[in-house]
Amino acid sequence: MKSRYLMPSREEADNLLVWAHEQNSGPWTEHSRIVARAAETIAKASKLDTDRAYISGLLHDIGRYEGARGLHHIYAGYELMKENGYDIIAGICLSHSFPYQTIDSYGGGDYDCTQEEISVIISFLSETTYNDYDKLIQLCDAMVMTQGVCMIEKRLIDVVRRYGFNDFTLRKWDSTFSLKEYFDKLCGKNIYDLFYDEIRTVSFI
Repeated sequence: MKSRYLMPSREEADNLLVWAHEQNSGPWTEHSRIVARAAETIAKASKLDTDRAYISGLLHDIGRYEGARGLHHIYAGYELMKENGYDIIAGICLSHSFPYQTIDSYGGGDYDCTQEEISVIISFLSETTYNDYDKLIQLCDAMVMTQGVCMIEKRLIDVVRRYGFNDFTLRKWDSTFSLKEYFDKLCGKNIYDLFYDEIRTVSFI
């Protein structure tokens, strides 16, 4: 039965991630849990909805339940959330990899989508104005390793080492650092201060 709400409860989201891990176990689920924790922490400091932030972070990569995929995990998550009536999280699944708002900036592996799926992603990116939760999950995704929260530079370089540069990499990096500046202002402090000891440890492993 489809929810009359546009997002699951925290308990439902936790259960969804457990199910997804059973379909395709891997470090991506721990990454998702840390993104959720980081998003909740920044949301609290920014006076945003902490439940929405946590749930969005927890399920942003839910499309990875299908297995080792590239771009398709974005569409798979969107489709799964839409099927369950969770339109807010479906949007997060599409937006989280695109702080620079074009499909050409994707840097996480193969473009393994059908043309129809690519058209859905392109239409979403061209028609959507990002809200604070889209921006927050993009930021947290860019500052979380499986070991914990780290400096953005460490995470961005890790992705490039695995997948390489493309013509939009530097523009995507600039957009990511702009997100940090945005939330620094929203919080009234450097967001790294919220995770100081963790960032110091994880960034220099």
